[in-house]
Parts: sequence; structure tokens; C-alpha cells
Amino acid sequence: MHLLAAAVIALTVGGGGPFMTEPQTAEASRLFALIPREAGGWISAGADQVFDRETIFDYIDGSGEVYRAFNMQLLASRRFSKTGQADVIVDLFDIGAPADAFGVFAHDLDGESWNTGQESLYKGGLLQFWRGRYFAAIFAESENPETKAVLAELGKAVAAGLGPDAPKPALLDFLPAEYRAGQVRWFHNHQILNYHFHVSSENVLLLGPEAEGVLATIGAKAEKRSCLVVRYKAEAAAASALGAFLRAYLPETRTAESAAERDAGLIRMKEGRFAAAGRAGSFVLAIFGEPTAERARSALQLALKGISSETRPE
Repeated sequence: MHLLAAAVIALTVGGGGPFMTEPQTAEASRLFALIPREAGGWISAGADQVFDRETIFDYIDGSGEVYRAFNMQLLASRRFSKTGQADVIVDLFDIGAPADAFGVFAHDLDGESWNTGQESLYKGGLLQFWRGRYFAAIFAESENPETKAVLAELGKAVAAGLGPDAPKPALLDFLPAEYRAGQVRWFHNHQILNYHFHVSSENVLLLGPEAEGVLATIGAKAEKRSCLVVRYKAEAAAASALGAFLRAYLPETRTAESAAERDAGLIRMKEGRFAAAGRAGSFVLAIFGEPTAERARSALQLALKGISSETRPE
């Protein structure tokens, strides 16, 4: 279940709710103007709510860090009611930049695709989508054919006002071709990376405002393989990050063999799988889950060659 839906359920079941507030700023009013007040017989009920980066925890206690990690600017929330039906909540986020809006959407890729916004997913009474710099989550407190219909209607109404589609982060173009059809996630926060693929409790890859990363995963569970690409502002930062990353993956026993593997960029994973990591200019790239060391080395070299050709001056 999406983290926002879980928070809404917790508030509903608990019988309480966050501090209710009407929009106080021009930006909040602009967001609320994009949300209709009626759809399919559901009518807005109660006070609208607005949250920023600091007050998001009043609404999503504990999970607000995900939205903060993608630089959310503002959240406008409106509740709808219809006699004899479950309430519906529309949460519209101004994330600030299209790349971050895509990052929020891609954080949870579970669900079926709906024709809403730029990309959308639906599961268990929750419709979520992104478009441009915006991310929306529309949730029905009970799922049935009528609530699914009103979610679709509200989704199309909201998406229509969000402006044109925006390109996905350019970093996705540096993924090897076979990974682009997999589950792709973009981030610039090491905690988000660790949520999907744990690297280290420390920020060894030096992620942050000066770096961005993309993680793509393909294959069934037993043969799952992942590719990680991180781009830095400077080659020196990439070199430092690669060294720290390889040291973090060394076995606890620092043998001569493990040191040699580290120097070659090779990593022994659990269950007999292999990974390899290397650098091409200001890019760090790692391949995880290959069945043999040779396959890991070969996949890495091919991917690094692809990055080098993409970044070579004309």
C-alpha cells in the first residue's frame, strides 16, 4: 500500500485527524483551484488542508521524509463526501521540479496503469499519478465500482489543469538498454536508495543536491539484477564516492583476495551472486546480481562504454 494511503487510513481509523486549515497563501489557493469541488455526486466536505515541508508530518507522521527527500513544496488536500458512500480524499503536491515529481511517483510502482496524467497507477482504492512538477494521490476509504469511477473522474479533472507533460530525468537515458524496461527509480537521497536497495547506513555514494542517481531492476526474484547509475558535478566527487562504495562492500575479513577484487571493482554478493562497480568521468555505475564474476565484469564494461560514448564531445 502506498505510504500516503496508509497514513489516511490510520487517521480515519484512529478517529482523529491533523490540524484543519484553510489555504493561507496564493500558492495554496492556486493548487486548490486545480481540484474540483464536486464529482460524480461527491461534494467537498470539511475544511481544506494545506501542508508544507515542515507541517507535512502533521498529516503523514513518519512517512513525510519521503516527500521531503524529493523537495516537496506544498500539499493541498481536499476531502469529498457522498451520502451512503465512503469519503474520497484528493492530495495534490507541488513537488517543485519534474524530476522530483517523477521520483515521488516511481517510489512505489505497485498497481495497474491508468490513463491519467503523465503516468499513473491504481491499486486498492488509491490512484496516483504525476505530471510536470506535480504529484497527485486520490484515495477512496472503501473500494467499489462507484468509488473507482469517481477516482477516475477526479484524476482526469486534476490532471487536465496541471499543464503539459515534462521529460523524465535525463539520467535515465544513461541506463543500459536492457534495464530501461524494468522498474526504474530516480533519487538524490541515500535513504531513498537504501529503501529500494540497501547500500550502506552511511551516505558512501555522496548523494545529495550535487548528485543524482537512478536504480533499475529487472528479472524475477531468484534472478533479479539491478543497475545503479549516479552522476556527480565533478569527477573528483565520483572518484571519492566509488572508493567509499567499494570499501563499504568489502567482506569483514580483509583478505588479499578481497582487496584485489575491490581494486578491480568486483563485489561478491550473497547467495553466490556478483556485482561490479566502476567510473566513467563524473559517473559511477554498479551492476548487481550477475551469476558469475565474468558476467558482472562484462556487463559493467559494456555499460561504462555506453556512458562514455554518450558523454563524448561531438
